[in-house]
Amino acid sequence: MAEVTTFASSGEDVITRTIDVQVDVANPLSQDALEDTFDISRTVEEIEKGDYKRIALQFPDELLPHSVPIFKTLKSKTASVRELYVLADTSYGSCCVDEVAAQHVDADALVHYGHACMSQPSRLPVIYVLGKKPLEPSHCTESFLGALNSSLDNKTVVLKFDVAYTHKSDAVIAELKSRLSPSTRILHTTIPLMVSPPTSEPQNAVPSLQESHAPEKPSPSEHMAHEAAPEESVILYVGGESLALTNLLLTHGSYEVFSYDPKSRMTRLESGRTNKLLMRRYAVVQKARDADVIGILVGTLGVANYLPLIAHLRDIIKKAHKKSYTISVGKPNPAKLANFLEIECFVLVACPENSLLDAKEFLRPIITPYELEVALQPTQSWTGRYVLDFGQLLREHEEDVERHSEVPREEEPEDLDQPVFSLVTGRYRYAKRYGGTNEPSGSSEGGSSAIILRNQESALSKMDDSAAAQFLQSRTFRGLETRIGEDAPSLLEQGRSGIARGYADDHRDDT
Repeated sequence: MAEVTTFASSGEDVITRTIDVQVDVANPLSQDALEDTFDISRTVEEIEKGDYKRIALQFPDELLPHSVPIFKTLKSKTASVRELYVLADTSYGSCCVDEVAAQHVDADALVHYGHACMSQPSRLPVIYVLGKKPLEPSHCTESFLGALNSSLDNKTVVLKFDVAYTHKSDAVIAELKSRLSPSTRILHTTIPLMVSPPTSEPQNAVPSLQESHAPEKPSPSEHMAHEAAPEESVILYVGGESLALTNLLLTHGSYEVFSYDPKSRMTRLESGRTNKLLMRRYAVVQKARDADVIGILVGTLGVANYLPLIAHLRDIIKKAHKKSYTISVGKPNPAKLANFLEIECFVLVACPENSLLDAKEFLRPIITPYELEVALQPTQSWTGRYVLDFGQLLREHEEDVERHSEVPREEEPEDLDQPVFSLVTGRYRYAKRYGGTNEPSGSSEGGSSAIILRNQESALSKMDDSAAAQFLQSRTFRGLETRIGEDAPSLLEQGRSGIARGYADDHRDDT
């Protein structure tokens, strides 16, 4: 007779079972290759020059296998008084400088390894080690020129590089200069490898475009401080498909953009999909217009100007008679944000590469600060212009305030009861109004929305403009009730002991 196994086993076979795990570990580099790839000599030189005592080494997940050899090499080449710390599992995006984790070890400098968004840090000096991915400049130039549909005479070529290929920028520029006519200008962005926190004077992590082949005595018009006109320019992006390329397409929607992928060794025209990207963002902006409660999602604590930007967002939301909540949840995911059901739209304050989230899996739309400014405009207008830089948004806001202060204008009183037409639903809707008109925060008078039911004894509690409290009253389940003085306290009982696979009292009746 075949042995009959019990339906509920003890689970011992699961605990003692051996599982074969194959770990994909990166191939170790030789000492010479390690020092060349990760710029050991330059890193040591910057550390010694700045006389930093406590240095944090920030690695993305894909470079963690190299962290120990890099740590040991740097330790052997620096003075014994200098302390090194390895940072992993960044608080937000790995492309940003994790100043929060660096402050936990009281670091006075940080070395950032791998891909970087090059956002201006706010507190610590940063040494960037961007890596050196292989790139063949001659093939890049040949492929780019072969993909063009017109001549580049009297035009401008703007070079944009993924940070891992910037070590080949001079070689690519030399190849382009040898194959293009002298009337063609080549502009490129110099990536700084050492960035200090901002001082009293404004500092940009990424400087303006510079002309790479200026003559000996250039005229003022040939010093390009800004990008050339779209109709006279072509942008070549060297790098694979990435968020940096997507941001480039959105912020340069009027330009003709080509990308060269060193891995596939192919060049393609990218600007054809810019309109689709902008149409998606425009649809999200329309959803944001219908939102009455907006969550300001803090996605960085290390990018300069993030605090003034948050204050600016709160101000414009308040002026639009909407409610704002500021939330910091680390790396956002659908499960975290689903806990805030009263919030109808999120605005993400993060670096440019992390500002655009694919919100298909999220319950609520997620927009950028610039999209919020567009959504809160009284009249719906958008030319397709796109801004992701914090500093630029704040500067434009200050300039707009100065213009309006110089030319005062009479504002008509706003009708708060007027319905608003929604392009999402195709119907008129009555928006919720928070903050009143010009009432002070301490005013004793309030609207009917300020009075809510507090408990089952019909005691009323006044909560001015609390969207969360109003949402709580609309829910069926509002949490556990204390019922103080109504229920008798229960007796203390001895609980179970043991582990989950078999408590001590599980088989008391077994014979």
